[in-house]
Amino acid sequence: MSLDSVTTSIDDAVSGFFEPVAEKLGEIVFYSVPVGGTELPLIVAWLVVAGLVFTTWFGFLQVRRFKLAVDVVRGKHDDHGSAGEVNHFQALTAAVSGTVGLGNIAGVAVAVSVGGPGATFWMILCGLLGMATKFVEVTLGVKYREVHEDGTVSGGPMHYLPKGLADRFGRGGARLGKVLAVLASVMILFFGLFGGNLFQVNQSYTQLVSVAGGEDGALGSSAGALFFGILVAALVGIVLLGGIRSIASVTSRLVPAMALMYIAACLVVLAVNVTALPGAVGEIIEGAFNPEGVAGGILGALIVGFKRAAFSNEAGLGSAPIAHAAVKTKHPASEGLVALLEPFIDTVVICTMTALTIVVANPASWGEAREGEDIGGVTITSDAFETVLPWFPYVLTVAVLLFAISTVLTWGYYGLKAWTYLFGRSRTSETVFKSLYTLLAVAGSLLTLQTLIDLADAVLFMLAVINIVGLYLLAPVVKRELNTFLDAVRDRRGGEGAKQEQETVDAG
Repeated sequence: MSLDSVTTSIDDAVSGFFEPVAEKLGEIVFYSVPVGGTELPLIVAWLVVAGLVFTTWFGFLQVRRFKLAVDVVRGKHDDHGSAGEVNHFQALTAAVSGTVGLGNIAGVAVAVSVGGPGATFWMILCGLLGMATKFVEVTLGVKYREVHEDGTVSGGPMHYLPKGLADRFGRGGARLGKVLAVLASVMILFFGLFGGNLFQVNQSYTQLVSVAGGEDGALGSSAGALFFGILVAALVGIVLLGGIRSIASVTSRLVPAMALMYIAACLVVLAVNVTALPGAVGEIIEGAFNPEGVAGGILGALIVGFKRAAFSNEAGLGSAPIAHAAVKTKHPASEGLVALLEPFIDTVVICTMTALTIVVANPASWGEAREGEDIGGVTITSDAFETVLPWFPYVLTVAVLLFAISTVLTWGYYGLKAWTYLFGRSRTSETVFKSLYTLLAVAGSLLTLQTLIDLADAVLFMLAVINIVGLYLLAPVVKRELNTFLDAVRDRRGGEGAKQEQETVDAG
């Protein structure tokens, strides 16, 4: 029996077993209601409303405290000697690597095809709102993290839900928190294995094959797929063995390099088409409030934009606090401020640059997609770059590969923390998970397992329901933490000012 027939049999068996579950769970989690001629998924409304509530509750801190957040990332307010494993910048890049990926490249193309250019405006707005939600969950992730005897750290909703609810509501809160923590761990683990691992490897392999001669090329064979899977698995396994320090060391170099390369390519396309840029911006603004050819009109463009942003930056899903919890700091809110930069980088910057590049370049495939043709999102984005940089599809393939690998690494860490919460923290337990995770990376190049991936998506967004309920209940704790950190910043600034004044007197 050939490898192709074996993988096909496995795909069919998995689909046959899990398809009814995935379909039913998807109907529940992504339940939509008709609004103005289009469908609004309630989970998207749930995420957006949370962003609105926290933006108001914290007085638009994503605007008022943006500079302070940048200062913290730069190390200006570092707490030397604090518990933790990585610095603020490394924690940020590790978490960003889990959100920046194919969604920024392919998902945005789909959004501006279905929702028109105006979807970009609503995508940006949703990203800005998500900054406040990310601040809240990451602050809680650091406050209620668990620092182990060996100096390693565990955090995330599986820690702040039981501890935080116990602090606020006593024994009843503790019982509820433990149930929610187990559910959160299961959901994070399931998505990590299939959405954050298998899907990323599968899609990056597909893109690589498409630029290397297609299925008739050397990489298009089963042997080529197996080689690619083993190579990715080996890289992931080596980095995973080093824990968050190793992952952060890789992502702190990889993520900025990838982002800068991608943004630079966008800027080249925009520069070449600079005369068309004002018209493109106008098209985005006009399309946001007066879209043509979009089902549902303004609401249609709004829903598509919000959906893309919410699914891209993961604000409110509870995943990012796991990476941020490892930061070296005495003030949880300092890392919360760092985290609010995540949706800004992921959605406001990278997603917007992708959308602008497509609108300005206006490739033929985008027009075909807007007319209803089934065109892949990566193809549209690649064609947009190709209008100016004929060789860029190859660079884009490298970007897709790097984005995918960094996402696999970060979700490997998330999955490990969920696994050890459920099954105990020991060398044997961690080895079992890492072995399973690397084996699934190999399988990702051979199997599609689309049904499992659909199920993983539904499970991850179920986590958002649980997580955000906890965020609402624990918001007063976050406000206290923010005020404590701001007081510390003011004291530090006052001390520095007094020191400079004394130095001036001494010099005189």
